[in-house]
Amino acid sequence: MLNDCLAGIRVLDLSQYIPGPYATLLMADLGAEVVKVEPPAGDPMRGLPPLKDDGTSHLYDAVNKGKTVVRLDLKADADKAVLADLVAGADVLLESYRPGVMERLGFGWERLKALNPRLVHCALSGFGQTGPLSQRAGHDNTYMALAGALHASGTGEEPAPVMPYPPFADHAGAMQAVIATLAALVRRGRTGHGGTLDVSIYESALTLQYLNHVTAATQPAERGHELLNGGAAYYRIYRCADGAFMALGAIEPKFWALFCDTVGRPDWIDRHGDRFPQTDLTAAVAALLAGHPRPHWLEAFAGVDCCFEPVLTPMEALTHPHAVARGMVALTPDGGDALFAAHADGTAPPARKPHTEAEAVAVRDAWSSQTNAK
Repeated sequence: MLNDCLAGIRVLDLSQYIPGPYATLLMADLGAEVVKVEPPAGDPMRGLPPLKDDGTSHLYDAVNKGKTVVRLDLKADADKAVLADLVAGADVLLESYRPGVMERLGFGWERLKALNPRLVHCALSGFGQTGPLSQRAGHDNTYMALAGALHASGTGEEPAPVMPYPPFADHAGAMQAVIATLAALVRRGRTGHGGTLDVSIYESALTLQYLNHVTAATQPAERGHELLNGGAAYYRIYRCADGAFMALGAIEPKFWALFCDTVGRPDWIDRHGDRFPQTDLTAAVAALLAGHPRPHWLEAFAGVDCCFEPVLTPMEALTHPHAVARGMVALTPDGGDALFAAHADGTAPPARKPHTEAEAVAVRDAWSSQTNAK
């Protein structure tokens, strides 16, 4: 099973909000022991809506499952000493401070390396540790904006680019941090030495714009003019008569032909190669699909394999028979949790456990005793 792949790996999480906590959530899914260090008042994400009946955040719970949460005042010498002990026993330290904060706290890379030469330190920041924007504040939409990721987003029918949801750059940065950390752990297994990683949320979004970059100087992508953002009639989201939506992704001509035959418009088949944007064809498809409610189209296409699927609500997605059959969801009274997206040795991922609260000194003492016992 995948949840024993990082068994024995200890991760210190000094991050807040989404990117860092989501990265360490994935590490916890893979079996790492994750200890999340929060300030005395806690991670500010604890108060972000939507809130549970007890006033705590559903979002905070979602990205911190399986972790042990401790609180330290890193401006106090006694708590700094506890953190130093935890660093000495850790394999990974992931933090999301602005560049320079770790140094001011007394935990710059040279100190971390002296405390633990085998430590993998991942600094996950908005714009990276160097460069003219390194000290600039940001959030997902501003990282996406500067990465050029919003320019061609949307079909062109909207008055402005469309912001993706959930936050795209935040999660891209988290996954980049996990990939880099796992690679550094593999290197450590070969060399015996840790290292420091500089991962930028902005750059994680930037590097995923490769489809836009290859022709950026000669054929810049525009909203609603490309194959994948609304320029193709066969790759669009369409509204049904009941206000629900269907997603059509019939890029291959054989799928488009099946779609056209099923809706009774074989005369559209040869228009697959029309020049983008396929405005007239898009309007015709939209008018046809708007003539019936979603259940009609689901029945009509029940046995047709042509990349035509309903746009589900989050709850519909969690309870979809395929997700359930694959063991990919854990349902709760408030909704549910989509689990780590991989099976290992034919086994589905296990459900995540809630986070637990603990005293930092207790975790330190446990780590110390376990290290001494090795």
